[in-house]
Amino acid sequence: MSIASWFKWNESYQRYSQRNPTDVIIETLMMELSWQLKQAGKVQREREDEYRRIKTGVDYNWLISHPKHSYEVSPGERLELEEACSKIHPSYCGPVVLRFRQAIAEYEPEVQEVSQLFRSVLQDAFERMKEDHETKKLTKQWSKKRTLSLSMMIFKSRVRIYPFSSNIKTVSENVEQGFVSARRVWSMPEFKTDKEF
Repeated sequence: MSIASWFKWNESYQRYSQRNPTDVIIETLMMELSWQLKQAGKVQREREDEYRRIKTGVDYNWLISHPKHSYEVSPGERLELEEACSKIHPSYCGPVVLRFRQAIAEYEPEVQEVSQLFRSVLQDAFERMKEDHETKKLTKQWSKKRTLSLSMMIFKSRVRIYPFSSNIKTVSENVEQGFVSARRVWSMPEFKTDKEF
């Protein structure tokens, strides 16, 4: 009997390692949504209490007991949000949470508006994910074509160099004929293609 079987942490570690990454993403994002819903509800209650205190001029906060229930997302909308969360790649989960928190801080939405804001953040992340995938795909295609074209240029060149070809013209032959080519460098070898043979 091994000592490791005595410890309970060994069993729980195996259980967590078998979880599907998509389930972890859904759970993480939905927990963030529920937390932000609670926070938005708390902020909304504080605003209402402040408005009531300013309106009446008397502070009765010590008498008021706030109900424990908070705003809940409808089951249909929750399923839609979970479906949208399942489309998010694990590497985008952290940025989605950060962007959602930034949007909450920027817009300070009412409790009812938080789920719509969350949905828009998920849609933006999904579109960004698709754009990044297309960019990677195009980059891969470009690099594959580029390496293929470089290999074609290096290994399958049709231009051959014949430095000792018998039909190389000399300067004296051109002078005798009265024809001088200003562009030709006479120390260069003759270039021919395969089609000439």
